[in-house]
Amino acid sequence: MIFLQEGVITPETMYTCAHGYTFRGGKPACHGHPSPLSLVPALATSCNSYFCWGLYRMFGDRKYGSPQNAITVWKDHMVSQGFGYRLGVDLPGEGRGLIPNAAFYDKPYKGRWNGLTVISIAIGQGEILATPLQIANLSATIANRGHFITPHIVKEIQDNEIDSLYRTPRVPTIDRIHYEEVVKGMRAAVTGGTCRTAGYIFPDGEICGKTGTAQNRGHDHSVFMGFAPMNNPKIAIAVYVENGGFGATYGVPIGALMMEQYLNGKLSPASEVKAAEFSDRIIMYGNEER
Repeated sequence: MIFLQEGVITPETMYTCAHGYTFRGGKPACHGHPSPLSLVPALATSCNSYFCWGLYRMFGDRKYGSPQNAITVWKDHMVSQGFGYRLGVDLPGEGRGLIPNAAFYDKPYKGRWNGLTVISIAIGQGEILATPLQIANLSATIANRGHFITPHIVKEIQDNEIDSLYRTPRVPTIDRIHYEEVVKGMRAAVTGGTCRTAGYIFPDGEICGKTGTAQNRGHDHSVFMGFAPMNNPKIAIAVYVENGGFGATYGVPIGALMMEQYLNGKLSPASEVKAAEFSDRIIMYGNEER
């Protein structure tokens, strides 16, 4: 969305992917899919290379004057969407995460760095830290097409009006039209991309989703964020399964089951079987699973 807002790309912009970001010899790596591809297919297939190209183009764009100025613009967009600082949820112990700024990189690199130096932040890795709540909040922001409300813990809904803090929309620096493009990509991920398992589990849910895989010393962490239904969203969710592997392995099916339970009030018989199957699994710390 930041690349769209800044004019770095359009929805039609196409970039190549050869099992990874080709400009750095395939790092970060990516899985096999058609190439070149535009924004919606890139979101649907969770293409790492596409967003690395976007970051490289932005941080090297002369209109910013320097990578330091470019990352400041990027950081401000990220912060406006709820990252890098506490959201203000009414629970103790909320983490703030981390969105690096220019000074963060200037010190170790003595001011001599560029988009290639920090390319991993293009896909949410490297020095970026985000809490599961911030990821769920991003999903809600996309579902709302460009606004979110400070998260609030609710046990039950009564007649009393809640504090205005939890009713006032917070609007990021990204235009609504760009969220619409991301919604298309997240829907495509479910209808034929990395989140298609969600469509198999809950076909009537009109789920929109995005997978994530957080690299780890052992088995990678499985991540999913999504919302449903697409055009009348009632739930936004983030799933983070430590050592779960690819996002599609655990994050997607668990997220789909949770959305089905919330929207329908119950699981279908087939989903009951699927839920029991996941409940019985044991994920080991290393590369083993039983």
